[in-house]
Amino acid sequence: VSGNYAYVADYANGLVITDVTDPRNPQEVGHIDTAGHANGVYVSGNHAYIADWLNGLVIVDISDPSSPEKIGHFDTDGGTRGIYVSGDYAYVADTSNGLVIIDVSNPNSPEERGHIDTIYACGVYVSGNYAYIADERNGLVIADVSNPSSPEEVGHIDMGDKAWETFVSEGYAYVADQTNGLVIVDISDSENPEEVGHIDTYSALGVYVSGNYAYVANHVEGLAIIDVSNPSSPGEESYIDTDDLAQGVYVSEGYAYIADQTNGLVIVNVSNPSSPEEVGQIDTGDKACGVYVSGNYAYVADTSNGLVIIDVSNPNSPEERGHIDTIYACGVYVSGNYAYVADLGNGLVIIDVSDPSSPEEIGHFDTDGYAQEVYVSGNYAYIADWLNGLVIVDVSDPRDPKLAGHIDTDGWAHGVYVSGDYAYVADWLNGLVIVDVSDPNNPKLAYDMLWMTFYSVFGM
Repeated sequence: VSGNYAYVADYANGLVITDVTDPRNPQEVGHIDTAGHANGVYVSGNHAYIADWLNGLVIVDISDPSSPEKIGHFDTDGGTRGIYVSGDYAYVADTSNGLVIIDVSNPNSPEERGHIDTIYACGVYVSGNYAYIADERNGLVIADVSNPSSPEEVGHIDMGDKAWETFVSEGYAYVADQTNGLVIVDISDSENPEEVGHIDTYSALGVYVSGNYAYVANHVEGLAIIDVSNPSSPGEESYIDTDDLAQGVYVSEGYAYIADQTNGLVIVNVSNPSSPEEVGQIDTGDKACGVYVSGNYAYVADTSNGLVIIDVSNPNSPEERGHIDTIYACGVYVSGNYAYVADLGNGLVIIDVSDPSSPEEIGHFDTDGYAQEVYVSGNYAYIADWLNGLVIVDVSDPRDPKLAGHIDTDGWAHGVYVSGDYAYVADWLNGLVIVDVSDPNNPKLAYDMLWMTFYSVFGM
């Protein structure tokens, strides 16, 4: 998205340009066939740079979005999957051909400047003098690109696949990693975090810790309950299937509330962790991705269906009490009478839920990025804003939220949890980033833990 337009790499259909001035009524305004299969797009100024699979790099003039025009092309030797543009250079993830660096100072005549082999480069992000390469078969490769003509590998982390969510409790971060299962990190020293424990699960996407147990939303495998009384030696206690894809979980007073995508909200009695029992379920309308429980209500971030409020006073018979449309609710946090919704490209939406049957939007803050998750502490909302890093918003007046601070986390911030003076940011390819937020107006990097792909953070 750039300005009022969304630029979509639409595979065999090429580049599609959509006017999103009214997000509720998007209109296609332009299209261009790119000859290959458009896998990725990066917009800079008046140009769109397209990773066009076997057709290499395609450069399109989008100064008139209704009439895009191809002006440049560079054939790479692999299959282009990802692209990032910084300054005069396009960095192309070229699968079996590694990373290709292309000089695009003249978009009409792009030229290769540098190249570095990786096993199977699928994505790339550039920050400062470094390119962070997501390599499907080799984890994260870090290359020094201070001299684009001679890139040099300086670091590598074998990361498995995707770490989706982290729960912070009593000096430990519990990471749900889609390939590696549950990983436990000692964060008692925020400047020197250390992995201390690990247990394989099928496909961990979410985690919540309560007492001696970690409750893992395990995708198609449902809910896994892990004994973490000894963090250095976690052991599986039990497991229960859900009908769809368990993505998020919240535990309260003996019940686990699971955001189960198209199956809605699933409620499991976990008073005996060794023998969990499903007791309730309710369809939420779209794909339940996040859930927060406060009092007798479960607040479900239901993607394009917005925020759904469920009465769970009787967990055996949950009932919808309220609903409010938002653009694309990804995460939700409830504090007092307000629900704070991370609403993707719509930023932060603040909803008065004092009457759960009639929720009302009262505040909004555009975060510039794609709000993935939100955590509220005191008068501040901390937003994981994807490529825009961590955004801190002053919500002392919920009707008039204002920017307090911002920090670029270098990766793709997807999750955040705040404990004391620190915000723990799940920063995708950049791992776990720990930010000192003792002064919310001036957040500072405390530690950057490049050890796996983090996707989300949550804690208590």
